[in-house]
Amino acid sequence: MKLLKITVNGLPHFKDVLDIDFVAQQRVDDDDKERLCNVFSNIYVNKAISFIGINASGKTTILKAISFVMKMLNNESINNIQAKTIMDDLDDKQQVIITSFFFDGTYINKLESFIEKEVNVLDGSEKLIIRDEKLWSKEIGKIKTKKNMFDFADSDLKEKRDSDEQYLMDDVSIIVAENKKKNMSIFICDMLEWTDHNILNVLGRFPKELLTFLDPSIEYLECSLKEKKVDIRLKFYGKEEIVINSSRILENYLSSGTIKGLGVFMSATFAFIEGGYLIIDEIENHFNREIVATLIRFFMDKKVNKNGATILFSTHYSELLDEFDRNDSIYVVRNKEGIGVENLSNILKRNDIKKSEVYDSDYLGGTVPAYEAYMALKKVLISVK
Repeated sequence: MKLLKITVNGLPHFKDVLDIDFVAQQRVDDDDKERLCNVFSNIYVNKAISFIGINASGKTTILKAISFVMKMLNNESINNIQAKTIMDDLDDKQQVIITSFFFDGTYINKLESFIEKEVNVLDGSEKLIIRDEKLWSKEIGKIKTKKNMFDFADSDLKEKRDSDEQYLMDDVSIIVAENKKKNMSIFICDMLEWTDHNILNVLGRFPKELLTFLDPSIEYLECSLKEKKVDIRLKFYGKEEIVINSSRILENYLSSGTIKGLGVFMSATFAFIEGGYLIIDEIENHFNREIVATLIRFFMDKKVNKNGATILFSTHYSELLDEFDRNDSIYVVRNKEGIGVENLSNILKRNDIKKSEVYDSDYLGGTVPAYEAYMALKKVLISVK
């Protein structure tokens, strides 16, 4: 399954509809094709999508929304999805409408899901339910333009959620039947829960090349489970092997950047193999610029990323924007009377302008801290005795 577009309407704290387009919106030249993934015909999707904004602009919330939709499409109960916290502030019976467009290898599909919070009047317990759902499909031969691809006005309804059907739980999407019939799924490496916890999240023997890239002093590192306990064997060149049984203790021997790098690059490898999705919040945490840039370049490199995997990440690091040749793979996030997100290609038409300078200059509006806030903080610091 390849995601093409996600829209979410009715999320608390959002100013407008959240609209994330995976499809390349700008013109695709021959040079661009090497860095994009061809889905079918002349339709391409970006293999790296960034969300940039100042602190508290809403970047993490957007990534959680994307994660929530992906996992719902992957047959998970919406009440068991960790990112359901984006709906914590819904009122009783208040609805969120999620519209997902995806390619299943044969058809373009549109799934519309109406989700609401239900509060038990007896004990006050809350749960999310899918109140209504509809699925449409259309052949790719009917698609003439990118705009036409998301127009299902003339398409027949393929499936509808029937409240009389008892086999389907009220918090599981009707897509489960299609996924089973077509043996379809989304491969997701979701690292959102690791943003504030720098713990090794992958077990196994780590490739020597990766260890050398992150820390040349490491000879080998093996992590495995033995009798429900973690067995970690670490050896530095010219020193004795270190054996520990807790990933937390590993922080005493390896830098935070090395630990995060091991988890991120191994997760990326799994995504490359499966052609899946890697989601990372605040990608620059514990990393230097070159390591992050290398990761992004790997996703854009057709020789490395053979199956069209996609990385979605948030960042405060404006210099990372210069790794992107195209504007349509960058989303600018602002929070003014509600979270808003806008594709850079809608604001900046030229690709040849240095994106970091445009961002840092506040030409886009709301992308740097307000001058008034800066001056107020400066005055406070000056007054400190």
